[in-house]
Amino acid sequence: MEPSQYTSSLAALAYGIASMAMVFINKAVLMQYSQSMTLLTLQQIASTLLIHFSRVLGYTKARAFNIDTAKKLFLVSLFYNANVAFALASLKGVNIPMYIAIKRLTPLSVLVAGFFSGKGRPTTQVTLSVVTTAAGVIVAALGDFSFDLFGYSMAFISVFFQTMYLVLVERSGAEDGLSSIEIMFYNSILSLPFLLFLIIATGEFPNSLSILFAKVRFFALCQYVQRPNW
Repeated sequence: MEPSQYTSSLAALAYGIASMAMVFINKAVLMQYSQSMTLLTLQQIASTLLIHFSRVLGYTKARAFNIDTAKKLFLVSLFYNANVAFALASLKGVNIPMYIAIKRLTPLSVLVAGFFSGKGRPTTQVTLSVVTTAAGVIVAALGDFSFDLFGYSMAFISVFFQTMYLVLVERSGAEDGLSSIEIMFYNSILSLPFLLFLIIATGEFPNSLSILFAKVRFFALCQYVQRPNW
């Protein structure tokens, strides 16, 4: 059955709310805990375990891990996680409105990449819409008084990797036949070796875990102190 206009609008609204909430929550977390690579590693571990046990208990219909499928998704997963990692790093120095604006450059970069890869020239209406959005990003950046070179660099690199991810998915068809949960499952598993290597090589681990446990204990202590005594 074709989705009704009401269902489509509701889905779009839910996606927009979830997308905005994700940015605000990530920004709030990174303001208190700046070890973004450790956060991403813990997120991928949690996603892997949650999907695995949901499949075992029958809550999802995701299929078990398959080596052949993992090989097809290797580059896709690499670009996906690179995009997420640089996006989290950019949020340390870029304010939320500018972060959202910079990420809106992705359609422009996808159009450019598609044109040079032989996909063809987009329609004039699509081109004007995307160029107008990009021009708005430039104007907003010029008026950003809290300009942070590192944050902007990370955001633009994130846009690059997101573009490569989208182009690769479209051209390779590696995700054909897989549900969104299964794609997340493979992305989480394939990213773990790289993330574990990075947090160890950069020295973020194990100090990052010590800081995390200290913050958790401090939060728990604050909640206990604020608890009313009846």
